[in-house]
Amino acid sequence: MAKLLLLLLAGVAAEQVTPIQKVLTLMEEMKAKGIAAKNDEEVKFSAFSQWCQNTKKSKSDEIAAGNQAIEKLNAEIEKARVLISELTDRILELEEDVGRWNKDSKSATTVRDAERADFTATVTDYTESIFAVAGAINVLKKRTGDAKQALIQVSSLKLVPAHSKKALASFLQQDPELAYAAPEANAYEFQSGGVVEMLEKLNDEFSSKKTDLEKEELGAQQAFEQIMQQLADNIENGQFEINKKTKHRAETQQLKAEKEGDLAQTTADRDEDQKYLDDTTALCTQKTSDFESRNKLRGDEIEAIQKAIDIIGSQAVAGSGDKHLPALVQIRAKRGAALAQLRSDTNNPAQQRVAAFLAERARTSGSRLLSELAAAAGANPFGKVKKMIKDLIVKLMEEGTSETEHKGWCDTELTTNKQTRDKKTSDINELNSNIEDLTATIAQLTQDCADLTAAVKELDDAMAKETEERNVAKATNTQTVKDAKAAQVAVEEATAVLKDFYAKSADATAFAQQPAVDAPETFDKPYQGMGASGGGVVDFLEVILTDFQRLESETSASEAEEEDEYKNFMFESKKDKALKENETRLKSQTKVDKESALHDANTDLKTTQEQLDKALEYYEKLKPTCVDSGITYAERVKRREEEIVSLQEALKILAGTDLPTMA
Repeated sequence: MAKLLLLLLAGVAAEQVTPIQKVLTLMEEMKAKGIAAKNDEEVKFSAFSQWCQNTKKSKSDEIAAGNQAIEKLNAEIEKARVLISELTDRILELEEDVGRWNKDSKSATTVRDAERADFTATVTDYTESIFAVAGAINVLKKRTGDAKQALIQVSSLKLVPAHSKKALASFLQQDPELAYAAPEANAYEFQSGGVVEMLEKLNDEFSSKKTDLEKEELGAQQAFEQIMQQLADNIENGQFEINKKTKHRAETQQLKAEKEGDLAQTTADRDEDQKYLDDTTALCTQKTSDFESRNKLRGDEIEAIQKAIDIIGSQAVAGSGDKHLPALVQIRAKRGAALAQLRSDTNNPAQQRVAAFLAERARTSGSRLLSELAAAAGANPFGKVKKMIKDLIVKLMEEGTSETEHKGWCDTELTTNKQTRDKKTSDINELNSNIEDLTATIAQLTQDCADLTAAVKELDDAMAKETEERNVAKATNTQTVKDAKAAQVAVEEATAVLKDFYAKSADATAFAQQPAVDAPETFDKPYQGMGASGGGVVDFLEVILTDFQRLESETSASEAEEEDEYKNFMFESKKDKALKENETRLKSQTKVDKESALHDANTDLKTTQEQLDKALEYYEKLKPTCVDSGITYAERVKRREEEIVSLQEALKILAGTDLPTMA
């Protein structure tokens, strides 16, 4: 505050104020306003540029992660497709094998049934033949009357060979009744013995063949049972493998469908992020180009104003004005005779009362500024004191505005940093939870829904904030246009007064004016009045008028442009919100998880921890300038307001409108 007071004391102008000094004051104010606006715009663009950088990096990382996820999902889908194809081929092959085995089983059963029928019929024939032959043998050996009938039965058997049947027929041609006569006994015995022997051989042969048939049947039955068992095992195993691979194929098809759904969603998210990045890049590029143009324009404007100040404030202009403009000083003296009288007296009672008043306020409030100003008020001319107080009020207000803007920036940065720290801390806790339970898919989906809800809330907050800023900007632009119009009226009035004055002066004194150049105007004739200097001031006022007109048009155009940008932002934000709300509904309906990677979770944890560390480091950088230490922001504001009130009351004392008695 002491340095500020010294600067104000050093910058106090002379007591007499000429029209040239008014123009100089106006141009100085324009220059200060231009520098402040340029610095403010640079600070705001710096924050905007940082936002562009952060947003581009964040979205680029998200797009890269999306591309990796898409590549991985495509690989998994292709792997599932190949597996489904292989399983389908194997299932068809197994079904073909099972069908063939079933046919083989039916064919083997048919053959076995035919073989069994043949065996049964043949065994029956052999059994009957053995029984008949055995009966015949028994009859022949006993020499009973049934021998002929028994032999005829044996001869009728189809299994008896032809030569045996012929022998039996030859034997039967003899009369069996004569066989028992004594004279022929030996001959009969000889003949019957040959038949019995033949029958016994047949019996042995039939018995042997029957036994062989039974063994073959037993072997065939066992072979059939083995074949049927093998076929049954093959069919059972094949059907089991068909069921197993069919189930595996269904699971793989389900997994493939889920991966395809994830791929569609991931692709949509990636495309949305890409569009956002493209829009942001285009916006940042356009804003950067606009800022560079505006910044150069502001710099050129400030340089032009300074150049004009140097020209008007030079000895050729200001010096001549101080010497040759007594008439204007007299006009000002008539409008404020009492004030002029106070200016000429450094021991004015009001000035002394102001010094005492400020000293008392400094003592009660502890303000060093008021104390130094009280000392200066008693030691300087009245005019300097009043201007010094006014300038201090302006400086304090500007300082308050600057500190408010800085606090707003700090609050925004601290809030954003806290949100980042809180968000990153929350993400780390979530990742730790996911690492402990890799199969907790439902929890992950729940978190996804929570993140989407938070994103929707952030969009709502962003839209609300954008709306609030738009309303503030609109009010500011409206006020700027209003101020510009009012300034145009004022400049036009001042220009009309000067033109009328210098027109009359031109009628009285003729002069030759050089064309306007960068250097100050020079004259080739003796000085004949203030016409040339006045004309320069009129020209400058016309330039100022043009600037205010341009300010009005540019502010109106900027208002229209900002309104369009606001509408576009709201449209994109609402569309983004609708997409996120739709995604939230979809994720709420499909709480499914088939895979969670511990390595990915650990990588995410490491990255998030690094981001949190960076946020904590940035917070430490913010502390020195943004976190109150000692006197608080509210206390500084209160003290500054008290100082401004005290200065305003001091001005009232100097003006004679408020003359408090000092206790």
